Amino acid sequence: MMTFIDSIVAFFEVAIKFAPKFLPAVGLTLQLSFLSILLGTVFGLLVMLLKLTRLKVLEAITNVYISIVRGTPLLLQLYFIYFGLPKLGLEFDSFTSAVIGLAFHSGAYISEIFRGAINAVHYGQEEAGKAIGLNRFQIFYYIILPQAVKQAIPALGNQFIIAVKDSSLASVITITETMLIARQFVAATYNPFPILFVAGCYYYVIITFLSLGLRKIERRLKVNER
Repeated sequence: MMTFIDSIVAFFEVAIKFAPKFLPAVGLTLQLSFLSILLGTVFGLLVMLLKLTRLKVLEAITNVYISIVRGTPLLLQLYFIYFGLPKLGLEFDSFTSAVIGLAFHSGAYISEIFRGAINAVHYGQEEAGKAIGLNRFQIFYYIILPQAVKQAIPALGNQFIIAVKDSSLASVITITETMLIARQFVAATYNPFPILFVAGCYYYVIITFLSLGLRKIERRLKVNER
């Protein structure tokens, strides 16, 4: 019994000792997650708008983009952007490469979320807009898009959470975010479990706050429906 208690005490001693040392890496994870989510949302909106033009060429390009993202692992996409693009004359530092890769990946799923939400808006809303003399852009901007955003929030929230967790893969292109620093500490101490426990706690806290914020936004957007 005493051996078990000693092991628990030793576990938390290591965890408490290393927890503050994660803070710079956690800050980098937050920056990476925020920028990739922001840029990914822009990508998603742009791709969705291109699909709505119903031009065959643009629709084909967006379909190929979505197909590539869905059909290949995120890890491979990050490798291609960081190691492959320099061979084509496009070279980015590791942080920029990670932001582009994560945004490129998230954007495909976000575009489909927006497309599904727009398709879920009843066609009668468009007819009502035409009846009061609005043009196609005004109908989309003032009637369709606000309703679509409300419907998309839960799915977008899930995608944002996935994006935060996916940021851990950025460690493979030498970004000293939370998971890379955890691996370095594990290599230095040969004591993986308390180190990985601390890393997991930081991710859990980030995602918990993100989830709470998204729920608050959901509740605010539903005020007008009551």
